[in-house]
Amino acid sequence: MNAYSFSKWFNHEYLESNSDDLWIKNLFAKSVKQAFIDADMAMKRFFKKLSGCPRWRSFKRGQGSYYFVKNSKTQIITCQRHRIKLPKLGWVRLKEFGYIPTDSEHFVIKQGRIKFKAGRYYLTCLVEQAELPKLELTGKPIGIDLGLKEFVILNDGTLYPNQNKCSRVKRIRKRLRRLQRKMSRQYHALKARRQKEGKSATDLNLAKTQRKVQRLYQRLAHIQADYQSKLIAAVVRTKPRWLALEDLNVKGMMKNRHLAKAISHQGFYNFRIKLIAKCQQLGIPVHLTGRFEPTSKLCHQCGYKKVDLKLSERTYQCPKCCYTEDRDINAALNIRDTENFEFAY
Repeated sequence: MNAYSFSKWFNHEYLESNSDDLWIKNLFAKSVKQAFIDADMAMKRFFKKLSGCPRWRSFKRGQGSYYFVKNSKTQIITCQRHRIKLPKLGWVRLKEFGYIPTDSEHFVIKQGRIKFKAGRYYLTCLVEQAELPKLELTGKPIGIDLGLKEFVILNDGTLYPNQNKCSRVKRIRKRLRRLQRKMSRQYHALKARRQKEGKSATDLNLAKTQRKVQRLYQRLAHIQADYQSKLIAAVVRTKPRWLALEDLNVKGMMKNRHLAKAISHQGFYNFRIKLIAKCQQLGIPVHLTGRFEPTSKLCHQCGYKKVDLKLSERTYQCPKCCYTEDRDINAALNIRDTENFEFAY
């Protein structure tokens, strides 16, 4: 049974025989249907072994997600500078201004979602706009190599440092570790006390600490998203004829227990999604190099494959033609010039 079949059964059979759940009919119908679609997608991803098993979502202690959509051609989701009009909710004030376009002649809000994260409500919208004029691609092709020591390495030698090594991020992670230890102590002490009383382990002080941990995670996510967006803007500003990117097997790389934590903090997949979306918007072709292509071991000068190249060797020295170059720059050059690639879109 898929999401649409379940929706029909839920509305026509289940609700008619369960009068206690008739409050669902007072909700926005599209929001309820989207919840079934989300659950269906989550179960399909679980059975394909792409993600974990979906967790139970409590009505009282859920994330507070709310989906809305433009029902028909005549209906308009109105947005002004400081507020937006949503189905069933009416006018909702926006704390941050200028992010959602208000020109209804050139932009149409098709759908959106409100989510509750770390004590704050966030609004995301899908906006339809007129097709942007394609850029005249006059720049040189760019090869991009992703790494741990430096986050992004371009073939021309430009290095973008790892944002996780800056003092600001280190300070936040240090505070996060302390709060997590505090939360663990509070939970185990409360659990032992409540087991004697026969109650569940919930407490206001524990909830406060948990909220602080959530806010620190949110700050780290915002720092990473801001850094990646600025980096992508700097790359596409050169108007390259094409961009070449390696198709990394991040899930396989995470199996190395010595590097798994550093790889998870980098956000390689998020960077790839944002880069491809931006290039597709501007009309810049993106080449995805095959994940089994030995870009680090190949000499860019003569094509010799150095099989015994170690991870600790940061400078590539070709034993055949004596070509010497930084390991990551040599890989970026090979990614740019390889013929074994697929188009990202």
